[in-house]
Parts: sequence; C-alpha cells; structure tokens
Amino acid sequence: MATESSTIVQRLWNYCNVLRDDGMSYGDYVKQLTYLLFLKMDDGNTHVLNKPSAIPAEVNWASLRRLSGDDLETHYRQILTSLGQGSGLIPVIFRKAQNKIQDPAKLERLVELIDGETWIGLDIDIKGEIYEGLLEKNAQDTKIGAGQYFTPRPLIKAMVDVMRPAPGQTLFDPACGTGDPDVLAREIVEELEAALEQFAGISEELGGGEE
Repeated sequence: MATESSTIVQRLWNYCNVLRDDGMSYGDYVKQLTYLLFLKMDDGNTHVLNKPSAIPAEVNWASLRRLSGDDLETHYRQILTSLGQGSGLIPVIFRKAQNKIQDPAKLERLVELIDGETWIGLDIDIKGEIYEGLLEKNAQDTKIGAGQYFTPRPLIKAMVDVMRPAPGQTLFDPACGTGDPDVLAREIVEELEAALEQFAGISEELGGGEE
C-alpha cells in the first residue's frame, strides 16, 4: 500500500515541478489537482460503482477528457465557473475556482495522467496518503509551509488504538488536517460493530438452543 501511494505521489509531484517552471505555485497545483480528481472520481462512481453522477453531463470528466488544445483549456475554465454556481456541496468546493494551468498542452498531460489511474478503486488509506504526501511536499518545499508538521500515520494509529472509539461516540479533532484520525477511528468502530453483530448472532443461537 505504501509503495503504491508513494509511487503515485512521486508521479504527480514530478509533474508539479514541470508546471512550476511556468510560475505555478505548489499550492495552486494541489488546488488544480483537487478539482480534476473530484471530476475523475465522480466519473469513477458512475462507471465503476454504477452510482448516479453528481456532475451535469455537459461539464463532467468525460466532457473534459475528449477535448485537447485550446478547446480543453476553455472548457476547463467553463467547468470551474459552472460548478461554482448555485447551492449545495459542489458549489462550495468549486466557488471562485480558477484555472491556473495556462498551457493547454500541460493541462492535457495532467488530465491524461489522472485519467490513467483508477482512483475510485484505491483504498481510502491510499488516497489519504496521496493527499497527505502532496501537502507534506508542499510544506517542505515552500516557505509558506513553514510551521506545518504532519503526524506519522503509525503514531496516529497508536493514538486511536489507545482511545478505542466506540459506536455512538463523537470524535472531536479541531486540527484534523488530512483527517487521518477520523478515518482510522471509523475503521475501528466498523470493526467493533461487526464483532458485536457476530457476538449477537452467536448469543441468539445459544439462547435458541437452550429453549
């Protein structure tokens, strides 16, 4: 898992270095990556998981992927503008979003790079590690990132194991960052719920046998 995520992080980060030569900051790159990955994962929900798309067909991933050159760059700007309008979660994500990739050829390369991965099939831990890896590189390579520290995942897991969250409890993490404690806590709760269901089933079987 670690090898897979680190490979993808390095691939995406190497391309970020190319875009940086055009004056794009690391922060802008992560933002553009977030917008494009959102579109790609919505496409995966539709074609891999057979779930309804949350994005209108005229501005979805497929509409972007089929274009190239100036048409691609123009349509990408239209997508960002369109999805930033209205109410709901999606407009909140895309509100005031702008295209910072001015070279259509490099935008096309990034779209191809993202399209080549099956993001929706990746384990949630891998996607979290990819996002965390990009943010960590941003913190290391820019003055803006000074003062940002990322807690190692093994340490987070140890902390969550000690807390032993239970179903019905609320986890309050005011400095959640990439949300790793929340993800790991959810996994523990799901494992506990599954164990309780199994125990309840065994208890019913034993009780039925006594009657």
